[in-house]
Amino acid sequence: GEYTISIFQVVVLALLISWVAAVIVIPYLGYHLLPAHPHGGRHAKTGSGSHSPGHGHWFTRLPVIRNLVSISTNFYTHFRDIVEWCITWRKTVIVITIALFAVSVFGFKFVQQQFFPSSTRTEILVDLKLAEGSSYWATEREVKKMEAFLNQEKDLYFNYASYVGTGSSRFFLSLDQQLPAPSFAQFVITSKDLAAREKLREKLIAVLEGPDFTGLRGRVLRLENGPPVGYPVQYRVAGEDLVRIRALADQVAAAMRADAALSNVNFDWNERAKVIKLDIDQDKARALNVSTQDLANFLQTSINGVSVTFLRDRDRLVEVLLRGSEAERGKLSQLQNLAVPTRSGKSVPITQIATITYDFEEGIIWRRDRLPTITVRADIYDGQIQPGTVTARLAPRMAELSKDLPPGYRIEVGGAVEESAKGGASVASGVPLMLLTMLTLLMIQLQSIQRMILVVLTAPLGLIGVTAALLLFNKPFGFVAMLGTIALSGMIMRNSVILIDQIEQDIKAGHNAWDAICDATVRRFRPIVLTALAAILAMIPLTRSVFFGPMAVAIMGGLTVATALTLLFLPAAYAAWFRIAKPAAS
Repeated sequence: GEYTISIFQVVVLALLISWVAAVIVIPYLGYHLLPAHPHGGRHAKTGSGSHSPGHGHWFTRLPVIRNLVSISTNFYTHFRDIVEWCITWRKTVIVITIALFAVSVFGFKFVQQQFFPSSTRTEILVDLKLAEGSSYWATEREVKKMEAFLNQEKDLYFNYASYVGTGSSRFFLSLDQQLPAPSFAQFVITSKDLAAREKLREKLIAVLEGPDFTGLRGRVLRLENGPPVGYPVQYRVAGEDLVRIRALADQVAAAMRADAALSNVNFDWNERAKVIKLDIDQDKARALNVSTQDLANFLQTSINGVSVTFLRDRDRLVEVLLRGSEAERGKLSQLQNLAVPTRSGKSVPITQIATITYDFEEGIIWRRDRLPTITVRADIYDGQIQPGTVTARLAPRMAELSKDLPPGYRIEVGGAVEESAKGGASVASGVPLMLLTMLTLLMIQLQSIQRMILVVLTAPLGLIGVTAALLLFNKPFGFVAMLGTIALSGMIMRNSVILIDQIEQDIKAGHNAWDAICDATVRRFRPIVLTALAAILAMIPLTRSVFFGPMAVAIMGGLTVATALTLLFLPAAYAAWFRIAKPAAS
């Protein structure tokens, strides 16, 4: 709603105002501004405030105008012949149209799928992730190295902000905020323009893949529109046993690394963290009057420190920590030399009551539906390839891995593909109400179930032009393009209603059904084409938009083809539906 509600608001207001203008303002202006008809009308009778009945005669005598009138007359004559041919060979026209629709459905598989395009804002995000368990100071050293690199590229950006141990606060609606972690840092860089953004982005990708940042995983991101996705390609591996799901995640990661379009393949659990374990001899500890809680409090105070008070520095409070000296805290070798105070007032070496060992453990365990779940994630740096295309390429391999999974284990698709499916489902939930409203209005307008069905059947034919246009201009089909396609179906049905209503009026006026179809199609050719052309031309400025470009291309292509089908296929379908035969020549 935050992104697309404006489309509906503008369209509803524009259509309501245009309806008022069409039924009130335009007739009023025409009554006062257009010349009187030579055979009658208000001005012809009174002559007040108008030109003479022969006003247009000199105008039509101009050679250029006569030529234009002749060309127009010939065009409509030929067009009527084409319409009559379509009605005569109606089965052929219908079969060709259905075949084109089938080809477009098949060809739609080759259209790249997209959730939301990247934002056109000039900010760049750079994420730095060290090994799990890395200290704040180790992360800060890497941040200073990145700052030194950025200071050499000052001609490409205005400013930057670095965050150590956490990510940026939410300055953009769809920002994918990161959880605080000592091993994480993030940069927000404001480039000078889009060209500078792309140039700086390429340099950052190159330097992070170089020898200067081998001890971390770096990401270079544009801001994204739509709900935050994070990594565009994701697979979730879930199951009970941690060792088994990590082994399975390794296979998934190997399949992802084999695809050249993916970069930064990693797990959200990351590496196992280094830990120091103390195996306490409870008998000795009780003999020396040292409890497990006493030992834990002592280690917390010596290594991390405990807050004892605060000092006020003007408008700030400075925390005062009680902890061991830096030599004790900074060297693991000094841990075994620590003396633990007892309740009797004496101290004993820590090695007398505990055995110190070194080990690895999971630094973090994510659960989904109460099952341990590892998410295998990857970036796509090639802007021409969409996450849906890569996911489709990996689908056979993932299906092969899923086939041999034991009960309780599964591999699920996440990332942009999953979010796109959620967006499509949210739109689909409103489709029944949309169809009910649309069918009700068509029934009120057409007063016939058969004609209503005929109009509705023309709506999907716009897919022929949508598929062709998206493939021709190499545009992805995303959430916004889907909304444009839905709007396109309304435009197509509007043209169909205009044509069918004219046919019905001519038949009621006493015209032969065959001639009524041909004459109504010729008569409605200009308004149908002009309204379609106005919509198509209005979309041209949007084709350069990153956000609305795919929608504009989809509407332009679909409306172009659908307009032609309305004028050629619909007369043939109408004649076939109502079994209208060509009258015998008199």
